Amino acid sequence: MIVIGAEAPAEAGARELLLDRAMGPDRFLKSSERLREGRLPAAGLALAARDGDALVGTVRLWNVAAGGRDALLLGPLAVAPERQSEGLGSKLMRAALNRAAVLGHKAVILVGDADYYSRFGFSVALTTRLLMPGPVDRRRFMALEFAEGALLGAAGMLVPTGDFATPSLVGPDFEVLEPLRLAA
Repeated sequence: MIVIGAEAPAEAGARELLLDRAMGPDRFLKSSERLREGRLPAAGLALAARDGDALVGTVRLWNVAAGGRDALLLGPLAVAPERQSEGLGSKLMRAALNRAAVLGHKAVILVGDADYYSRFGFSVALTTRLLMPGPVDRRRFMALEFAEGALLGAAGMLVPTGDFATPSLVGPDFEVLEPLRLAA
């Protein structure tokens, strides 16, 4: 039985493996990644789909400013390759959007397949005056408003506004030093 709930901190490794398998290593090259780097997902909006102890799906939403308006950036949404076509992505999507609306957010923006995301109410019409921090296919740059007019007049570059993540002990924030060599 599939259960969708809050992502647990201990699932970080499994989540990264799932994303690698579902999206490949080029996922780090996407413009949306520039808005997620070094940030935490929006509070209460990192969801995981589990089948028993196995992580089989994930979705996160991130705080951004969209031309001066508060919004969320959705992504990535991923389902384990062997579990795709079971409706799991749609269930994760509905859970994430419902939770975002209940938490009082007014709009969600994403870059994704227009045929897939339009069924949830996403439209390119809401992003015509917005920009991503890198190249983006305008046909895939879409938004959904929970509150009518939430993105009215929004123009300019999306910028991250979420909380910063605690720097990792391994990563670009730290220099890796050679081990100390003690004299014998």
